Amino acid sequence: MLTIDVYSQQFSEPFAALQAKLGDLSPVLDEIGYTLENVVQGRFETQSDPSGHPWAPWKPSTAKSYPKDGNRRVLDRYGDMLGSLSYQADAATSSVMVGFGAEYAAYQEWGTKAMQRRGLLTDNPDTGELSETDTELVMDILHRHLFA
Repeated sequence: MLTIDVYSQQFSEPFAALQAKLGDLSPVLDEIGYTLENVVQGRFETQSDPSGHPWAPWKPSTAKSYPKDGNRRVLDRYGDMLGSLSYQADAATSSVMVGFGAEYAAYQEWGTKAMQRRGLLTDNPDTGELSETDTELVMDILHRHLFA
């Protein structure tokens, strides 16, 4: 599974407060995972990265070699990569992993010498930084549970 670890100071304080309030963070972590999985899934519809920038279109050679029975969409030849998207919430480590079982998703997330990056999970895969919008979603979930 392609997994990006996100370490953010801004999440640590609300997590600690929630841990003290709830003890079991399972529902919170599950909601974060479910929400982020759906957000990533939506990127296949909008064909845009976490910041909203459109994915690079196919190169002419890709379009020419594309199978006739495929879905005819960028990053969606047969739906295999999207179908491998999942999340795992782990209350024991207070963590959520959102990623792809399809190993070639890494080529899209980082790009290659021959292919532009088509971000799926993060604004910056090298730092694991979430987009501003995704960060706000996570913070909204944390605050909702904290002040419920």
